[in-house]
Amino acid sequence: MGKDDLLEKGAILQRDKVNFAIAPHIPGGIITDVNLLRKLADVAEKFNVQAVKITSAQRIALVGIREQDLDQVWDELGMKPGAAIGLCVRSVKICPGTTFCRIGMQDAVGVGLKLDEKYHGMELPYKFKIGVSGCPNNCSESSIKDIGLVGMQKGWRVLAGGFVSGLKPRLADVIATGLDDQEAMALVDTIVDWFRDQGKAKRLGRVIDDISLARFMSELGLPVQE
Repeated sequence: MGKDDLLEKGAILQRDKVNFAIAPHIPGGIITDVNLLRKLADVAEKFNVQAVKITSAQRIALVGIREQDLDQVWDELGMKPGAAIGLCVRSVKICPGTTFCRIGMQDAVGVGLKLDEKYHGMELPYKFKIGVSGCPNNCSESSIKDIGLVGMQKGWRVLAGGFVSGLKPRLADVIATGLDDQEAMALVDTIVDWFRDQGKAKRLGRVIDDISLARFMSELGLPVQE
């Protein structure tokens, strides 16, 4: 099986250079049908996986699968691969928001799932992550995502340019406040389109640093604070 085929199957070669891990996509890490958990457990047992790991991207990874079993594993799961590798939107991390959390201020689940449906796996010049947190407690780590939404009492605060990978992590910059759901999602569209058009093989935060935050906001049509 070629490298592209393995990438399409979401197969990640492990340290032993023999076995693979897969991470089926679970939007927002939300499972409403417990039969899915049973299916994951059954497949893990049937194919004798080495480990089942909860990932930071709100997925359940099956670790230690033989290459010849990959097709059958996916057939039995009936799930789509999570975009765990590659130059794309790898994850949209979502907190419980007003759906499940007593202190949620904005609908992180509703907005996050819409963003996940639109952007998960979308090809971009470099890896890209999104976080949606329903209140300032920031449980989805929105301040260290390429795009972060944080729910406030009066709408969404939007951040851009965060990441923790590498030796020089970067906190995201606040670029807008007080947006309703539609305005926040529209701004996400604008940022993603802008980043794609730049064609730079680096994180959004590095691109912002290259041109300055003021110019980035100006090119997005946002007011620039003096």
